[in-house]
Amino acid sequence: MSAPAGEIIGGMATIGFIGSGRIGGTVARLSVAAGHMVVVSNSRGPDTLKDLVAELGPMARAESVDNTAEEGDFVVVATPLAAIRHLPVRPLVDKAVIDANNYYPQRDGHIADLDSGQICSSQLLQRHLLGASVVKAFNNIYYHHLRNLARPAGDPQRSYLPIAGDNPQALAAVGQFVDQIGYGVVDYGPLAESWRQQPGEPVYGAPYGPMDYEQGRPAGEGAIRTALDAASRMAP
Repeated sequence: MSAPAGEIIGGMATIGFIGSGRIGGTVARLSVAAGHMVVVSNSRGPDTLKDLVAELGPMARAESVDNTAEEGDFVVVATPLAAIRHLPVRPLVDKAVIDANNYYPQRDGHIADLDSGQICSSQLLQRHLLGASVVKAFNNIYYHHLRNLARPAGDPQRSYLPIAGDNPQALAAVGQFVDQIGYGVVDYGPLAESWRQQPGEPVYGAPYGPMDYEQGRPAGEGAIRTALDAASRMAP
């Protein structure tokens, strides 16, 4: 049986990935390194993920999207935003769902509610996944930086990632998971505030260094809080 959204991860968990590209694949690698089982999936089917599974080793397997949603103790969604309407709903009820998506109109097409600022992209996902607990994370960092900046707790060079969500128990569980794979977290409020880490805002990419510097630059808690506080957007 899957863990409820409020259950704090202790020891090994099974992390599901719907979308296993640059960000999804990187979080899967960090998850395996931290001792978690992973189930990876994409829209093209398990056979297209053989190379990734071989790289990840015996802690990983590929499944369909529906099976991944069923089997993950919680699930990372790292698909193009337009694909979220195809996500299964029932298997994700009572689970924490980590939203690593970004809204890029040039790729996803224009979505009126997002363009107007009525809602954030993570709220759009939450609207679709009734009964799940969506937590925004991993969307603001370049995948090379995400891979290379992971450090254990207590390391003076440890970097931090912003997270946001409406369910305190889900936030705590995701925060512990992020800690296990090498990052501190800055929990800055409800899902409605997740616009602060969207493309174009100060915390998006910049604190970790330029994209052409693949090693990345450590970004501590203070730097992330300052960047979040500096975010601004036009009122709808």
